[in-house]
Parts: sequence; structure tokens; C-alpha cells
Amino acid sequence: MPTQPAASPPASSIRSFVRGSLGTGVAVAARAAGSLIVNKLFALYAPAGGLTLLAQFQNLMALLTTLPNDGVHVGLVKYLAPLRPGSPRYRTWLGAATALNAVGLLQGAAVLATKGLLPWNWGSLAVFGLGIALLTGQGLLGAALLAAGRLRAYIGLSVTLAVLGTAAVAAALWFEYALPTVLLAYLVAQGLTLVPAAALAARAGLLQGLRLRAPISRVALRGLGRFLLMAVSTLLFGKAVDYALRSYLLRAFGPGPTDLWQAVAKLSDNYTMVFSALMSSVFYPRLAALAGQPREARRYLRGVLTLLAPLLAVGLGLLWVCRDWLLPLLFAPRLLAARALLAPQLLGDWAKFLSWLFIFQLMARARTGPYIAVQAASAAALAALLAALLPRYGLEGAVLAHAARYGLVLAACVAVQLRRRKDD
Repeated sequence: MPTQPAASPPASSIRSFVRGSLGTGVAVAARAAGSLIVNKLFALYAPAGGLTLLAQFQNLMALLTTLPNDGVHVGLVKYLAPLRPGSPRYRTWLGAATALNAVGLLQGAAVLATKGLLPWNWGSLAVFGLGIALLTGQGLLGAALLAAGRLRAYIGLSVTLAVLGTAAVAAALWFEYALPTVLLAYLVAQGLTLVPAAALAARAGLLQGLRLRAPISRVALRGLGRFLLMAVSTLLFGKAVDYALRSYLLRAFGPGPTDLWQAVAKLSDNYTMVFSALMSSVFYPRLAALAGQPREARRYLRGVLTLLAPLLAVGLGLLWVCRDWLLPLLFAPRLLAARALLAPQLLGDWAKFLSWLFIFQLMARARTGPYIAVQAASAAALAALLAALLPRYGLEGAVLAHAARYGLVLAACVAVQLRRRKDD
């Protein structure tokens, strides 16, 4: 059947995306700068393998905060965005999110206490758990600010988090504390941003009418639960896979050589954080608002995709061109050898970022089943690729598998989108 040509995305939507992206630039720059400084400090002053141990600690933090941040808070932005702060329905969704976070924190504490993921004493584990709880509370209030359109407050909160975390690491290393203490200082300092987050949320009127003993809505729990299931798939097929891969590389190649792979991965983490922050604060809320208008949502996605594909290619290409001075500058001279691993990582990241734009559609529409299927298939592909490439190529096999994985995911996403375009 002949179809009408797809209309171009409204210019106002794309201009809004660009303005919003520029508006979050300060927060993103602060977080990226803070992360780069922390990486540099560990590369220079921590023992051999310290950079990899930092990444493993951050990965563990992510394991315990993925369910709130990638599940509950993502859903909360969707459901709070059209509501008036302080209204009964608003309080219902906020209360349900708080309850789900509390359950998730208790489950995370149980896993941490029984699985021996951190070989520390009980006092250190308690401090770690407290830091995760504070960070989760800050994330909840940050999501409420974002849903209310308080982008300036959200930006200020992000800048504060970056500054406190970086300052804590610098101070702890300056006073030559043991590595576990440095890592805990980094976590707790970030968690303390809960205090300014609460002040900003209260000033914006987002906490009015809240009661500790208010009943929890089953409807709200089910609504947020769909996003929680998607976050479970991210946890199992993303964060846990990264943690297991890093553990394997440490055992197979040792801390020093693994630092080469980790330097490339850390560089990727920094610009990935920038991209993720922009998409989460600008692209996703707009896409969620268009969830009831699938054709308009797809047109908006195509407009953003057309804008970002060449920009990302140019930006990542510049990183590759500058690799010989960038790696020693950001990390340490001894990690210059990581240059051989950079090209496949950059190629894979380009495909990853573009595929994320398509996957955001599933999140905005709460398509739990397809989202989990994509995550599971992606993880299975990575496992197969690692099994085939690591024995033959060593550390390089890890980045080759990364590039091939996201190339396959992007190809599948494009195929599905082209199929849907015929229906527009």
C-alpha cells in the first residue's frame, strides 16, 4: 500500500533539544571534569592496578544503584512530568518510588553482606551502605526536579556532586589514606548531595503534603514496576556483565596490563556519561511526553538521530586523532600503550550511542518485554564474542567484542525502525 512521505520533525522540537543540551552543558562538563580528575589521581598516585580497582568499585556502586536510577527514577520522571507538585496523585507516585527504593536498598545490603563483594570489615561495609542510601535519595529528588522542569536546580545538583566527589578523593590521597578509605570518601561525599537536593526540592514545592505513613498505591507500584523490570535487565545483562568481565581480565592478565584496557574503558565512560546525561535530561523527557503520539515520537527520534550521527562520528574521530597525547594527559604516561585498543572502542561506542536512541523509545513507552529482550540478546552476543575473541586476541579481544556487539544491536534497531517507517 502506498504511504505518505514521513513529515520532517518539527523544527521547534529539534531547537528545544539543542537548547536543552546546551543548558545541561555546565552540569555535564562539571561531572566529566570531576571524573577525569579522579581517574588522573588514581592513575598517578594509586598502586599498579589502582585505576582498575576504582572502576570495579564504581561498577559495584552502579550494581547497587541501577534499580533505583535506571528503573524507579526513569519511571518517576515519566509519571510525575504531567502532574502538579503536591497534588494527591503526585504524592502517590513519589511515595511508591520511595518504597521501591527502600526495598531495593535492603536487598542490596543483604547481597553485599552475604556475597563478599567487598573484602572489608563490617564498619566499612556499613559506611558503604550508608553512602549508597544517601546517593539513592539524592537521585530520587533529582528525578523529581527533572520531572518538574527544574533544569537549573538539577544542573546545580550535578555540579555539586562532581565537586564533592573529586574533592574527597584529592584530600584522601593527599593525606595518604589507604585505598579503601579513599574509595569510601568518594562515595560518601557524593551521597552528601542529598542535603542540597532536599533543599532544592523543598524550595520548588515538590515535597509539600508528603506523609511518612501514607498508603502505597498498587497502581503506582505496578506502573513503576515495569521500569524496574527493565532496570533488572540492565543490571543483569549490563552492569553485572561489566563487573564479571573486569574480574576475569584481572585474573587472566593481572592488574597492570588490565589497566591498559581500563584506561580505554574509562575514557569511554567519561564521554558516555556526557552523552547519557544529555539524553536523560533532554531527549528522554521529550520522548516520554510524546509516548501517546508514536508517529511524532518516531519523527522526533529521526531528527535527533540525523543531528547526532555525524556529530558523534566527528567527536569520536577527534579523540582517536589525539590519542597519543590524550591518554598520557588524562591518565599516566605508562598507559600510552592503550592506544592500540582505542579504535575498536570508539567504533563500538558510536554504534552504542545511536542504538540507545532507539532503545529510549522502549523506555518511554514502558515496553518492558522488548526492552528486556534487547538487553538479553545484547549480553548473549557479547558473551559469545568474548569467548571467541579473548583467547585469540587477548585484551584487544575485549574491545573487538564491544565493537561487534553494538554494531549488531544498531543494525537490528535500524531494521526495526525502517520497518515502522513504512507505517507512518
